[in-house]
Amino acid sequence: MSPTDNKYTEAELVALLKQRQQSAFSYLYDNYSASLYSVVLTIVTERETANDVLQEIFIKIWRQIELYDSSKGRLFTWMMNIARNASIDMLRSKGFNNNQQNRELTEAVYETVGSVTTNTDKIGLRKLVEKLKEEYRTLVDLAYFQGYTQDEISKMLNIPLGTVKTRLRTALIQLREIVKP
Repeated sequence: MSPTDNKYTEAELVALLKQRQQSAFSYLYDNYSASLYSVVLTIVTERETANDVLQEIFIKIWRQIELYDSSKGRLFTWMMNIARNASIDMLRSKGFNNNQQNRELTEAVYETVGSVTTNTDKIGLRKLVEKLKEEYRTLVDLAYFQGYTQDEISKMLNIPLGTVKTRLRTALIQLREIVKP
């Protein structure tokens, strides 16, 4: 049995990661990289760039595991936020924008367009979000699947920023209740 075949509870995994156990990090990568990569691809649709972002995400998780607080949420949620933020940061970076302006359109661009929905469907996120009210579904889609900021959503939908924040928080609380065993 290899170290990555082990099954850890979330608390055990976090404890081992904080102890800098390589086997725990391998387990984390093996069991969560596909889901995190799917999140990255919803925001950064270029596969090569998405691979780079995924690598940065795991480096950040390794370096910042001490900041994880289980009283504030699950490990997966914390990692999803890191993935989302890293992806958005990449899109907003000057180097990425310059690269996009200079890049030729190729067929590879068109190949990745349809894959975003498929990847999120595979991990079941879209099905969970579909259980929310329409007003919450729209906001969650824009914020978490399309990568818009709360301010951008507010302007786009002509809704006060406070309302966007409140509805997103309510949506996340409802999703947490849906996911609870």
